[in-house]
Amino acid sequence: MSRFHLFGTYSRADTFVPRMVSAAVLAPLAVLAAWRGGPVLAGLAAVASVLMGWEWGRLTEGRFGRGAWLVVAVELAGVGLAAFGRLEVGLGILTLGAVARLAWPPGAIGANLWAGAGTLWIGAGCVSLLWLASDPTSGRATVLWLFALVWVTDSAAYLVGRSVGGPRLAPRWSPRKTWSGAVGGIAAAGIVGAISAKTLGISMLSPLSWVSMGLSVAAQFGDLLESAAKRRFGAKDTSGLIPGHGGLLDRLDGMLAALVATALLALITGASPIVWS
Repeated sequence: MSRFHLFGTYSRADTFVPRMVSAAVLAPLAVLAAWRGGPVLAGLAAVASVLMGWEWGRLTEGRFGRGAWLVVAVELAGVGLAAFGRLEVGLGILTLGAVARLAWPPGAIGANLWAGAGTLWIGAGCVSLLWLASDPTSGRATVLWLFALVWVTDSAAYLVGRSVGGPRLAPRWSPRKTWSGAVGGIAAAGIVGAISAKTLGISMLSPLSWVSMGLSVAAQFGDLLESAAKRRFGAKDTSGLIPGHGGLLDRLDGMLAALVATALLALITGASPIVWS
């Protein structure tokens, strides 16, 4: 049983219909925001960062106390400024806020380390989304491609893992994840990369499939890290914000990791992987 759950607990049988309804509402909303871009996507990223900051703050502090308020304030200020085009300033505030959360409020060093690292992780993922989407030529395609590969990774890993089973991937962090599921998710992401390349009119032998598979690994690692945090703090979900799914961070942990990894690749190479030849 989790330490806290905003809207109660759910059994597996009880979660199927709420999961489907939630996915049917949230997925089109995310796609619409990515397609529209601009203020719509920026506003959605800012709201998501605050909600995830609320979840992370109360997870790592055990309640919504001073530390949790600090996390929410940092996400609001940092991602909010990034949403208005001040990406560098916003990222700087997120970094400073994460460092501040390491030391304040005084408490267990381990818990504060988790709190500070997660504050930066959430904010950096949201800022990465806004930065990637701001490219006038490849921004929309990059965001939609990332959404597709992370969603397909999650679904394929779940289905293959449930069907095939086998050795556990990281039992100390997430006892239900399997190596077969991880491989299934990576393979599915590679297919998404190939389809994306074909759709964009570039060679299916381009690096996009391989990059998609690498980002699938990053997404699954982000999922594992969040699972490790929940086990560390004795929680089943980060909240009950999304019926049948748990918290918003429970659904976006892998996406945040994939966004940061993609932004780093684009920063190093000078272009989004979606346009690599």
